[in-house]
Amino acid sequence: MKTSSTSILALAAIIGLLSSCGGKSETGSAGGISPQQMADALHAVMESDRTVYTKAVVNRLQNEEKVIKASEHWQDDKALPLPAQMFRMGAEMVAGKKKGFTYALLSEWPINKQNSPKTDAEKTGLAHIVKNVGQNYYTEETLGGKKYFTAVYPDIAIAAACVKCHNGHDDSPRTDFKEGDVMGGVVIRIPLTASN
Repeated sequence: MKTSSTSILALAAIIGLLSSCGGKSETGSAGGISPQQMADALHAVMESDRTVYTKAVVNRLQNEEKVIKASEHWQDDKALPLPAQMFRMGAEMVAGKKKGFTYALLSEWPINKQNSPKTDAEKTGLAHIVKNVGQNYYTEETLGGKKYFTAVYPDIAIAAACVKCHNGHDDSPRTDFKEGDVMGGVVIRIPLTASN
């Protein structure tokens, strides 16, 4: 419970700083925080929560202790949500709060086609993080007449549960993942122009 409370407080502090990003360049200004620093901070919280859920909950309870399974039909199966589903539910909840940023989990090999890259920045960013292991991708893009700082971070297969799910799924376009592989990317968008 302490990890969850700490993560919530950290995320609340980060969200509070979002207003410092609007309208500033990538380098930011004195006393402010740059969009890249904000995206990196948001990703640190997301990645930490996702890792804890994947390793300490799903992998432990499903693969090690075999107490309960994780399932994409988790409500019907009375199972745990898959880590990707948990991540998407959080992203949808944040988007609904209209806090000034969005995030998504996308992949060049999505099981769910709605998680395919759509914009040039998403496609270029995902290709970059797969080819340049350990590197993030940063750019600016304009969508719907609004300018965004967009960051793409590698989403790594951190546990057997990740590999087993993707390699064994009937709809998976790729079935040769190993632990440590880049399976997709977390895309974070921060607006660079103030909302009206």
